[in-house]
Amino acid sequence: MPTEILMPALSPTMEEGTLAKWLVKEGDTVASGDLLAEIETDKATMEFEAVDEGIIGKILVAEGSEGVAVNTPIAVLLGEGESADDIGTVAAAPAPKAAPEAAAPQASTAKAAPAPAAPAAADGTRIFASPLARRIAADKGLDLGRIKGSGPHGRIVKADVENATAAPAPAAAPATKSAAPAVAAAGPSTDMVLKTYADRDYEEVALDGMRKTVAARLTEAKQTIPHFYLRRDIRLDALLKFRSTLNKQLEGRGVKLSVNDFIIKACALALQQVPEANRVWAGDRMLQLRPSDVAVAVAVDGGLFTPVLKDAEMKSLSALSTEMKDLATRARDKKLAPHEYVGGTFAISNLGMFGIDNFDAVINPPHGAILAVGAGAKKPVVGEDGELTVATVMSVTLSVDHRVIDGALGAALLKVIVDNLENPLGMLA
Repeated sequence: MPTEILMPALSPTMEEGTLAKWLVKEGDTVASGDLLAEIETDKATMEFEAVDEGIIGKILVAEGSEGVAVNTPIAVLLGEGESADDIGTVAAAPAPKAAPEAAAPQASTAKAAPAPAAPAAADGTRIFASPLARRIAADKGLDLGRIKGSGPHGRIVKADVENATAAPAPAAAPATKSAAPAVAAAGPSTDMVLKTYADRDYEEVALDGMRKTVAARLTEAKQTIPHFYLRRDIRLDALLKFRSTLNKQLEGRGVKLSVNDFIIKACALALQQVPEANRVWAGDRMLQLRPSDVAVAVAVDGGLFTPVLKDAEMKSLSALSTEMKDLATRARDKKLAPHEYVGGTFAISNLGMFGIDNFDAVINPPHGAILAVGAGAKKPVVGEDGELTVATVMSVTLSVDHRVIDGALGAALLKVIVDNLENPLGMLA
């Protein structure tokens, strides 16, 4: 039977995407790993690979189609001995962004085979598997939740299930009370807002995938995460002097360190010095990471990315600087892969370059904290000798998830960050 090629979920937050470009045409022979299409997710444009071999029998979704839901059939793959005549047995792909009908249309008299549902693990998380792998697993009575995928991003493919041995699926959990419905976002309805501004001149701005994702995640964060805030001022004079010295030495290598590079390093080391703060919230438990994976907010057209610098505590300042510049450039071009912006336990949001003195950042779940960084400015301070002097001072605010980090622990983490930045030479020890 022909195999449906489904719209993949290429990022954890992707619910629909745009089929930007087909890289194959009907009649082409493809093998596992061959590139099939370019797909725009809610975050980036990514290449989609084949997970099974065969011939492209029919393309169901045209180039440029927007709003194609994940798991929608986008093409049909013919296996050995199959022909275009067999395609009629495969369900046609629903038109993306179809307008709602007043009544459901009459079912076709032809018996179309429904697309296999995307499987889920016992804990409700989605299992990524190719349609052919799902079909073979169903025929053999296999539990896909017990099979490790070898395809792209851990996807289960044909080879993974062919030699697997059937095992009894775990017994279904007893029925429990239905979960409480999600709380609707507060605020006036669309109709109410449109009526309010009906007599004013305005232009509607459609929400793209990125803006929808930002809105949903940050609304969720403010509604569900018990934020609290810790504030400190940091004297930067020693850091600025040390940075100037290093940059002169690094000129020949084409490296120029920024203050943000020092902040990344200071936070990464602080997570090692206060390991109990290197945590994320995982629903019914916490995960305490050993490496310091630090995310850094990067503003892009229509939203933001938070690329993650993994094992940041192990990297030199010059390595962090080079990696951050590369991630930021590709983030602005929307060329990051999901593994480059997913994860981390801690984030940094720096608006100092825009002249912002201080602000409170929203935690990006499941992170435990985020550091909001303001601009450094000359201010009067009391010196160690008790005399009034002038110093370059930067204000920072640590937003903390109280489920993960208590007040004293958050204060200890922020103190270490401040100490690292005020004594930058120690970060190289």
